[in-house]
Amino acid sequence: MGGSDFSGFPDGPLQATVIPSIFFSDVLSGIDDPGELKLILYLFWRLGRKRAYPRFATRRELETDPTIRAGLGRMGDNALASALDRLVADRLILRRSIQLKSEPEECYFLNTASGRKAVSDLESGRLDLGQTVVPHPASERPTRSSIFELYEQNVGLLTPLIVDELTEAERLYPGEWIEEAFRQAVAYNRRSWKYVQRILERWAVEGKRDETGGRRPPRTRRP
Repeated sequence: MGGSDFSGFPDGPLQATVIPSIFFSDVLSGIDDPGELKLILYLFWRLGRKRAYPRFATRRELETDPTIRAGLGRMGDNALASALDRLVADRLILRRSIQLKSEPEECYFLNTASGRKAVSDLESGRLDLGQTVVPHPASERPTRSSIFELYEQNVGLLTPLIVDELTEAERLYPGEWIEEAFRQAVAYNRRSWKYVQRILERWAVEGKRDETGGRRPPRTRRP
């Protein structure tokens, strides 16, 4: 904060911004872009101040907001667009195009239970705000591997650290092994990636019996 005249937080009660603890334990270490970090902290603050449902910010609001413009101003003209794309790719926020009044507008929701519900309500028509969700063309949707879907369906929300581990596992093990390992974890009520990972590692060492009774080796590592 070179040149800042900030003199400290004032005495007395201060308004607080709620940030989930999991952000610090599982997400923060995976963020290496200053613009992405600044923007997600800003969105926690900005959307946390909104009382109406659903809570979201439009691209136009972000582009004209003096706080975020000052925060990203030294990072170049494309800093906001880059930070938004990173947050969407890391699944920290959800992006949808919505017809607001007469023009389509990019809208951003925190990837929280409330944010996901808002997106679901808008897309299904359960929430009628005079807005029409414009579906993203299929070619613009990020392609996602089934291992990520299996994790979200059976374990929980993805984090950047988990994404790295899942990507490596997908490189090492056949897809059918991964699916069966998740099924076993669910059957034994051990819904954790560590448990699934131990199953895969055991099969890689001991071999895994297929339906014919033989054993199959793991996928060969690629350099």
